[in-house]
Amino acid sequence: MKPGYRAIYSQYRESITQGLLKPGDKVPSVRVLASELGVARKTVETAWSILIGEGFLVSDGARGTRVNPELVLSPVKRKARDKPLSNPASAFGDAERKQSGLLRLGIPALDAFPSKKWLLLSAKAVRALHPGEMLTPPLMGYAPLRDAIAHYLNVSRGLACSPEQVVITGGYQHNLRVILTLFAGSHHKVVFEEPGYFLGQRILEHTCQQLHSVPVDNDGLDMQFLLRHHHDARLLFVTPSHQSPLAVTLSLPRRQQLLAWAAQHNSWIVEDDYDGEFHYTRKVVPALKSLDSDDRVIYMGTFSKTMLPSLRTSYLVLPRALLAQFRQTAELTESGQPLLTQKILAAFLSEGHFYKHLKKMRNLYSARRGFVLAALAQIYPQIFNVEVRDGGMHIIAFLRDSTQDVALAQLWQQHQLQVSPLSEWYRGDSPRYGLIIGYTNVTSAEEAIALLQRPAQETQALLADGSRQATEE
Repeated sequence: MKPGYRAIYSQYRESITQGLLKPGDKVPSVRVLASELGVARKTVETAWSILIGEGFLVSDGARGTRVNPELVLSPVKRKARDKPLSNPASAFGDAERKQSGLLRLGIPALDAFPSKKWLLLSAKAVRALHPGEMLTPPLMGYAPLRDAIAHYLNVSRGLACSPEQVVITGGYQHNLRVILTLFAGSHHKVVFEEPGYFLGQRILEHTCQQLHSVPVDNDGLDMQFLLRHHHDARLLFVTPSHQSPLAVTLSLPRRQQLLAWAAQHNSWIVEDDYDGEFHYTRKVVPALKSLDSDDRVIYMGTFSKTMLPSLRTSYLVLPRALLAQFRQTAELTESGQPLLTQKILAAFLSEGHFYKHLKKMRNLYSARRGFVLAALAQIYPQIFNVEVRDGGMHIIAFLRDSTQDVALAQLWQQHQLQVSPLSEWYRGDSPRYGLIIGYTNVTSAEEAIALLQRPAQETQALLADGSRQATEE
């Protein structure tokens, strides 16, 4: 019987984790291994893609594929007091930038990517390229893709936008850069959520002279706090469908208050709807933009969470009042996004494949979240408390009796579990403590248990040691 991609994946992963293949070792090419095993190249490509996505392998282009040289296969076990944190924020930033590890936040299910369909559409798009499309791409984006996105948003997210409002961009950072350029200058008062997406915080802290925070509770952004302290803000960034990172949904009364505030004060709301498609226990919640009768919301969307991060394709829906201003600045600041990817995405959306893919992912993520929740309850019953939300792509395991989430996250990262410490997502002095855990690539209950079991003994020791020190003090 010929091995499937899972068997190849499991065999090579086990060889790496057991030290039979060492960091830097070269592995066979797709062609050679497929020939040796008597399987299709696509079978080996899929196994390699998963191992690369998890950080076990890295591709060196023409030089081939190797075991990740940065893998730490046998981490030295130590108590937290043996390695003090000289700069926790810096350590957290370094960990977030790593491209290896499991349980990472915001990574879609790599094993469920529709490779065959994507390959067919890619070949078709390449064959259909004509000389005019080989020149500079349009600044606003490929027109059929803008049409397809507008249609999708109007049907699935409740918007009422036209294709001319859609701008194709190159990722989250690009979206922020476009928005901040529209409001030229760093003197405007900008408001961000507390806690809020760590990357957005750092970008805004670097570019905005007046960056302020508004706390989030179980109903989302605290509107009373906003109206009392920051009613004069020019820009407000919000994640209303699933707040990042707490995953709460902004309530309808607060949505209405927020829109009324923007209209009254001539302010702008930036809605980041990065995983708004993923609700598991009820119907998908419409976007905040769907209620925006005064056209004060700038809508941000991305294919990084629904398809692949490496596509580097996202989009903005601009209010009509900002379109002329964008076109003027875009001629100086933008160069357009790669056309071929846009053509493939346009076909993927317009032919209905995207809708089928999202439906499949909702069912898959709901099951995979269950695997991780059950494993946490089994392995760490007295350590974590999990508030299960309606959707999203991650969970937060709140620490019950400890504030050592940074040290704990670093410990888990030594086991190739790229979790994030919740406290680092706060700008103020009153954070909550816990681990932010992605679950979308955990394929079974057995795998969830195996992964979370890795740091179990050291976790117990670290927290017990911290509790002892707190008692002595």
